[in-house]
Amino acid sequence: MRLIFALCLLMTTLTTFAADTKTTHQQKLTKDEKLMTKTAPQLKQRLHIILLGVNDVQKSAAFYEALGWKRAPTSHAGFVKFDLGGFALALISREDLAKDALEPSAQGTGFSGVALIHLVRTADEVALTLARAVEAGGTLVKPATKTQWGTAGYFRDPDGHLFEVDHEDVWVFDDADHLVVQ
Repeated sequence: MRLIFALCLLMTTLTTFAADTKTTHQQKLTKDEKLMTKTAPQLKQRLHIILLGVNDVQKSAAFYEALGWKRAPTSHAGFVKFDLGGFALALISREDLAKDALEPSAQGTGFSGVALIHLVRTADEVALTLARAVEAGGTLVKPATKTQWGTAGYFRDPDGHLFEVDHEDVWVFDDADHLVVQ
């Protein structure tokens, strides 16, 4: 089954740094840049790539391959991609991602406020999917649990990224197994 992800919550940053980190990379816009933002096109309502900073790209790629995902042929040692049907999950070293984003440190602490959600078609598939993730090297965070909406559980990949496995009758898929957002 093609894995479908919805990005549940996107905070200002994907990592939370220690409270004593005061550095910010926000720069004030010049007068010309402010004028340019008024004429810039609006962003289309979509995401194309979910980029995860990981400690070991090859080890992390092996985890996702153990889940049954296929590595894109144009991947390389420092950047591995998985086609998710219209968008991609990409893995890059945490150090390289921090450097590219001008972050002072590649190591974050605390809860990031971000989870990736894998929707399944039946409640029974929640526990089975969680078990597969653990078998592949992930860590069970919360077992399959009945909620007021359906059944859900959480796991972390080997780099600590949080995934929810969820089944709710409200989620609808088209014939191509894409999520239909209503």
